[in-house]
Amino acid sequence: MNVGFIGTGSMGGMLVDAFIRSGALRPECITVANRTPAKAERLAIRHPGVRVVRLNAEAAAGRDLVFLCVKPLDFKPVIDEIRASVQPEQLIVSITSPVLLAHLEEWLPCRVAKVIPSITNMALSGVTLCIYGGRIEPGQMAMLEGLLSHISQPVRVDEKYTRVVSDLSSCGPAFMAFVLRRFVDAAVEETGIGREEAERLATGMLFGTGRLLTGEGLSADELIRRVSVPGGITAAALKQLDSELDGVFNRLIRTTHAKFREDLAKVDQAFAVKH
Repeated sequence: MNVGFIGTGSMGGMLVDAFIRSGALRPECITVANRTPAKAERLAIRHPGVRVVRLNAEAAAGRDLVFLCVKPLDFKPVIDEIRASVQPEQLIVSITSPVLLAHLEEWLPCRVAKVIPSITNMALSGVTLCIYGGRIEPGQMAMLEGLLSHISQPVRVDEKYTRVVSDLSSCGPAFMAFVLRRFVDAAVEETGIGREEAERLATGMLFGTGRLLTGEGLSADELIRRVSVPGGITAAALKQLDSELDGVFNRLIRTTHAKFREDLAKVDQAFAVKH
């Protein structure tokens, strides 16, 4: 399989690293292009065999699969650059949530999909969200999900839920890390425990909790029941936490959805130019 990557920033570079490290792709099967060539060249130094090209059209031409890993407002110029080089049998995959499948299918003559990766894919873990256009073949779905399964659990979702599922799987690690950091901050401020020790204990706890909720099959409710003895210390703290967090995550989701709608309107405007 020959794979192109257009955009080798935070997420594009992470995907290349993860695919190679997992054994899903050999470096010599990968061609990359980036607006800042030095970033792509650093990736090639890290993975000898990766081919760097200057033109986005060159990264797309002749590839079985092309990942578009660019910011929302950079999408239309990239598509304009590659459209003439793309063939109907190719699969173009966007990792940018405000770019809709309808945008891609209108402007590209090939099969299209949208994938929402997560930073957890760095650890060859977590979920990757898969959303498919109407022209894609079942074999291409299987090919893409087979590739993604080396670094994650691929999950098919409906495009109308793009934002909320991205909140859970892709933004979620940052949200949970933020909460963990505030937990550690409070422990240090209230007791004087060393930050390094507090971080080691908290991150170890988070890792073990994840294992219980996945590998051991405990539900969140069951885990809470097992730890929280009625009338005990954990129960008292959970009562306080429940009060303080009332509505917080509802407001968080409203915020991400509002920003998504803002970005989507800008993307719509960029794609409004007629062929």
